[in-house]
Amino acid sequence: MLTILLGALLMFGGLILLAAQPMFRARLSSVRRTPAATPDPTLEPSEPAAGFSLKETWPGLALIVVGGILLLVGW
Repeated sequence: MLTILLGALLMFGGLILLAAQPMFRARLSSVRRTPAATPDPTLEPSEPAAGFSLKETWPGLALIVVGGILLLVGW
């Protein structure tokens, strides 16, 4: 029972880690302020985002894999 609970917590933590990294990586709008008469047409950043590379997401994926193994062992 303990392995199932630990596996579920690890999988949930891995999903949270995967979802939180892109959200908190960069600001959606630029720091500089524009006058109210000429607002920017979009909130997209000026440069493209880093995306989901394996180098940045491996901790979350590792937590999900270890949690899945624990869930299978506890079955």
